[in-house]
Amino acid sequence: MTISLVGLPGGGKSTVGRQLAKRIGARFIDSDALLEERIGMPIRSFFEKHGEAAFRDQEEAVLDELTRHEGEPLIIATGGGAVLRPANRAHLRDRTTVIYLRSSPEELYRRLRHDTQRPLLQVADPQAKLRELYDLRHPLYEEVAHYSVDTGRPSVATLVNMIMMQLEMAGLLTTPQFSSVSTAKS
Repeated sequence: MTISLVGLPGGGKSTVGRQLAKRIGARFIDSDALLEERIGMPIRSFFEKHGEAAFRDQEEAVLDELTRHEGEPLIIATGGGAVLRPANRAHLRDRTTVIYLRSSPEELYRRLRHDTQRPLLQVADPQAKLRELYDLRHPLYEEVAHYSVDTGRPSVATLVNMIMMQLEMAGLLTTPQFSSVSTAKS
């Protein structure tokens, strides 16, 4: 089973993904971290040097590879713009179970207002940029997602529990059955 987390930058994909992986005994991969390893530099530097189109080409290759994963359970935290390419949306939707961590632009701004590492937010009005990103990407996240979870203010543990409940209700995740030990002898 492979689960992909999608959503806007700062929506909690990496943080929630790591905790979800621990809870269900899965491997965790942050696609942006893997990309940085492969391109040999921070994404922000790659963006500045080569542009967004070249970055999206690299991202598409990594997502194609990750979504072909078979074997042990895997949790993938995708980059916020991963859904921009139709091929990525198809690979995510067809090859993985996609969970959209839905956050409002206002909530994201509160979380990210001091972040200097996200290239798309290094603009004069980051809150307006987040609204623009939300307007553009929200329909794409909705299109690709099998399940959605509103991030709002719940703790990471609560978000992980909400995701696990959705997966359990869909029959995609089974919780270990606790066997009761009987002390009665017949």
